[in-house]
Amino acid sequence: MFFIGNLVFYFLSKSSYKQYTENLNMVFCTFAAKSNIEFTFMPKNFSTEKTTEQAILIGLITREQSAEKSQEYLDELSFLVTTAGAQERKRFVQKLDKPDQRYFVGSGKLEEINAYVEAENIDIAIFDDELGASQIRNLEKQLKCRIIDRTNLILDIFAQRAQTAHAKVQVELAQYQYLLPRLTRMWTHLERQRGGIGMRGPGETEIETDRRIIRDRISLLKKRLGDIDKQMATQRQNRGSLIRTALVGYTNVGKSTLMNILSKSKVFAENKLFATLDTTVRKVVVDNLPFLLTDTVGFIRKLPHGLVESFKSTLDEVREADLLVHIVDISHPDFEDHMAVVNKTLNEIGAGDKPIIMLFNKIDAYTYTKKEDDDLSPETRENYNLEHWEKTWMSRDNMPALFISAKEKTNVPELRSLLYKEVKKIHEIRYPYNKFLY
Repeated sequence: MFFIGNLVFYFLSKSSYKQYTENLNMVFCTFAAKSNIEFTFMPKNFSTEKTTEQAILIGLITREQSAEKSQEYLDELSFLVTTAGAQERKRFVQKLDKPDQRYFVGSGKLEEINAYVEAENIDIAIFDDELGASQIRNLEKQLKCRIIDRTNLILDIFAQRAQTAHAKVQVELAQYQYLLPRLTRMWTHLERQRGGIGMRGPGETEIETDRRIIRDRISLLKKRLGDIDKQMATQRQNRGSLIRTALVGYTNVGKSTLMNILSKSKVFAENKLFATLDTTVRKVVVDNLPFLLTDTVGFIRKLPHGLVESFKSTLDEVREADLLVHIVDISHPDFEDHMAVVNKTLNEIGAGDKPIIMLFNKIDAYTYTKKEDDDLSPETRENYNLEHWEKTWMSRDNMPALFISAKEKTNVPELRSLLYKEVKKIHEIRYPYNKFLY
């Protein structure tokens, strides 16, 4: 070893850092060859390939949530799991009056889940509803795997999607606000407080210290977010006398795809939930009328109010818009529920009274069950074709509506004409002396 030390000192004094590292590698290889020593820096069976985590989904059928609704929510949760990068292995559903306070599910169902987790080496158990701190702790002790709920899963997807500093700060703030009431000795860096003469006193437990650290971090993030909000407010004020139009809707309804068509830009669009997290603003010109078009984050069911509050600054673009384009995935069987979720969120942020264009997208993927002529049973929504929905929505004079396919670019010229008409209507009132010249 003295020989190696001398060689290292020699190479370090005689060469650059790059040459030093190359020579040091040569020295170790030479020494290993002469001494018949095999240096193992990692196990031979170690793999650097990214493995897909195996997950199970757990939901409930309650008085407030029917079996059909539970199935719909689990389908959406499955899509969230795929978006996060995990693989669904199995679903567990139990019928209860209300969630169990200790384990969310009953003891018998818990034993069934535990047996499957052990037999199949499951990595994550994902619950469709929000869990309390004690429930997470009890479930982790029983199932011996990671336990996350719907909110935590959405936050993880947000963390993957966040690109700008603004989005990253918002996600981190939401994560800390979610974590604060669920602290259950997650950290071990403060297991022992200092003791000795002059150090005795009431002190501070580890959990209290962790809470204080997180509260300080939340305060810092809120201050940082406030500074970013001021910058963004200044940017919005400097956009000139242009009408602001915002694309809103449920997640994965085609907002970013439509944004790319109308603005001829290259906003990231993917058939996954929350593909867009950062707000994008582009200038669009239809005929001789310019206006601003904003692509916003999508909404989703069972989104906690605190999470909406964390992304309040992102939703300022919606709140300050002059015109909203509410995009709906007409091919989804629950599109009416999705519309209700979006309308509820718009009312929560104070944007429910703005002019709205209803845009029913994905007509190319719409399917329905045609009734036979001799079928005397009542007609249901599964029997409605696009013509029926068009008559229903197009007849509403107070809310312009259009059925399109952003993927196939069906009725896109009609959409441009409708946008021109509605934007011009607002423009004439706000800027009456403008001649609409670009």
